[in-house]
Amino acid sequence: MRMALAQAGFVVAAAEYRTVPDTFPAPVQDGKAAVRYLREHAAEYGIDPQRIGVLGDSAGGYLAQMLGVTNGENIFDKGDYLNQSSDVRAVVTLYGLSNLLNIGAGFPKNIQDVRRSPASTEALLVNGAAFRDFPGAAIGKDEKKALNASPMGHISGKKPPFLIMHGSADTLVSPVQSAQLFKALKEGGNPAEYVLLEGANHGDLPWYQEPLIHRVVEWFKQTLKVSAATPGVATPSNPNANL
Repeated sequence: MRMALAQAGFVVAAAEYRTVPDTFPAPVQDGKAAVRYLREHAAEYGIDPQRIGVLGDSAGGYLAQMLGVTNGENIFDKGDYLNQSSDVRAVVTLYGLSNLLNIGAGFPKNIQDVRRSPASTEALLVNGAAFRDFPGAAIGKDEKKALNASPMGHISGKKPPFLIMHGSADTLVSPVQSAQLFKALKEGGNPAEYVLLEGANHGDLPWYQEPLIHRVVEWFKQTLKVSAATPGVATPSNPNANL
């Protein structure tokens, strides 16, 4: 997908970010730092700083969602190039996580039990690992804290356009995650599209097929396009946008 986007004329950057055992908000801080870095080096890389979109799958989808819904929330802006904005103009999320409190919604009881464990990934992200006199804590121990670490906890207000995609047969992250995000965005009057890919599981073969890749590329083209007469924005002969 990244190669297809590059071939379509986009500037594509793959951003690394901290994961467990680092705790929230480390991943979001890193994602926002990456966006600021690209804006700081826009001239060097041929980037249009006014048209930056983000794309991620699974945990990366969670991070892409967080970057989109926290536009304007500078509490997560830490590190270098703080003179630059970390806001993004478009978000694509593939089988991502929108609410850490119900990742397994609708799944069998044994899966629900795993999600309630203090050793689950989301619990470690929000509450940290057991250490010294701290025995660890399940994700539901502090719902307010968990929601603050979730895209659904930042859903109010104006958001950039979202393309939300999930597999109907996902056994790791419930399709409810994408459906509830789509519903909340639409109820808030925000532009959003939701694609439920019939029969697709979590990151399996259907996600690597040309029609799906084409759908994502075309969505970015349409969402990030601007008039050539707009001041400060790249003309059609320049890269369409940046990811």
